[in-house]
Amino acid sequence: MAFTIDVDEEKWNEKVLKTLLLDMTTKRNIIWGTDDYEHLGSEYNSHFPISIHLITGSNSKVIQPRILKTKEDQGNRTKEKAEVFTPSWLCNEQNNLVDHAWFNREPIFNVSENKNWVATKGKIEFSNNEKRTWKSYVDDRRLEITCGEAPYLVSRYDAVSGDPIELKQRIGMLDRKMRVVDENTDNETDWLKWAERAFQSIYGFEFQGDNLLIARENLLISYCDYMEDKLKRQPTEKELLKIATIISWNLWQMDGLTYTIPYQKVKEPNVQLAFFDNDKEYEDVMCLIKDWREKKIITFNSMLNRGEKVNG
Repeated sequence: MAFTIDVDEEKWNEKVLKTLLLDMTTKRNIIWGTDDYEHLGSEYNSHFPISIHLITGSNSKVIQPRILKTKEDQGNRTKEKAEVFTPSWLCNEQNNLVDHAWFNREPIFNVSENKNWVATKGKIEFSNNEKRTWKSYVDDRRLEITCGEAPYLVSRYDAVSGDPIELKQRIGMLDRKMRVVDENTDNETDWLKWAERAFQSIYGFEFQGDNLLIARENLLISYCDYMEDKLKRQPTEKELLKIATIISWNLWQMDGLTYTIPYQKVKEPNVQLAFFDNDKEYEDVMCLIKDWREKKIITFNSMLNRGEKVNG
């Protein structure tokens, strides 16, 4: 298995890659957010946007998952950004705790033991409680803070060892939702609808742009994996763009201490914008997210101020 990020046209066309690079708050590209690449030239400045030409063609190996970075680079990022990646077995244990509380029973998706796990067999059972149906599970929102490469959301590989994880054994929050979608849909139309809703329900934020791009790609590749397994085909360009847009809204670049885009000063807006008001030039630096069920664009900060519950 190759662990290099797939950013060339052989994997995604330019439209999809542009979408994965988009910052929905600024309507520009996400920025590097790290000085790790500044030795490559002025365009790799930590405050500058990640442009397509900087990570494609002869530059296609510039961004690498943490496991392929040098030990020195890993150590520097740990000291400077407190970047520590969690092994999959621990992600699984913590995700299990969330599900045990939601279902009020265990085990649900897997049985864990000795830093390993085995997926449960058979269809996941849901209660007759209207707030605990398979559809409400898919719609229930989950958030991974400072998400790095998003190992709590999707588990294509172990973020610490780099070992690939088989589709049926994956333990991320989104992986679990996709298992439920697979088990409860029997036609393509329903699968596409509920797969989309599953992606709309998971969120994550990250400061460093290289991590964020890898996280976004991990989610999009996971969509391809699940579609291939369920529908026996790969997504069309239209389907890819639709999911990539959801991902770029739901996984965003943010300083978790200020709720702003990195390196920006704090302002005090209370933004709640019309769902389709996407052409507006946003002057506020507070990060915007999308509430897909309410069809509203809001600031992440305002959601917290309202005391809204998001699991994570």
